[in-house]
Amino acid sequence: MLIERIEANIENMEKEEIFRRHIEKVYLESDHLVKRVQRVKTDHGREIGIRLKDPRDLVAGDVLFMDEKNMIVVDVIADDLIVIGPRNLKEMGTIAHQLGNRHLPAQFEGDEMMVQYDYLVEDLLKELEIPYKRENRKVKQAFRHIGHSHGE
Repeated sequence: MLIERIEANIENMEKEEIFRRHIEKVYLESDHLVKRVQRVKTDHGREIGIRLKDPRDLVAGDVLFMDEKNMIVVDVIADDLIVIGPRNLKEMGTIAHQLGNRHLPAQFEGDEMMVQYDYLVEDLLKELEIPYKRENRKVKQAFRHIGHSHGE
């Protein structure tokens, strides 16, 4: 089976549409969400080729295939993350500046900032006394590095 486009995302579907279908899942590491061409296997052992025509990343919950009885959905394997919970704007500005200088991609959920685990970041947070926790957590999209150069 070759997938060339995303059918939908389960977050935008009616619950009855989802529940009436058998769901197979494709578990991807978050950094594989950016790959438009890849070969994957569902949790039922079905091999699938993905070659997306649209220039977009995969997102947790994307429906790769759907018919009247079945659907194949993208799920993400939990990442080892540092979840940062700054107590005030100054702490948020400080850590955002420090991480930005290192060009580390971050994601945000509510009042939390998440970065992939790095012992140097953990040491920095301890030194700055900014609250954080290390946990395995699923993210909905890939951590993307933003292209940037300090020189011209």
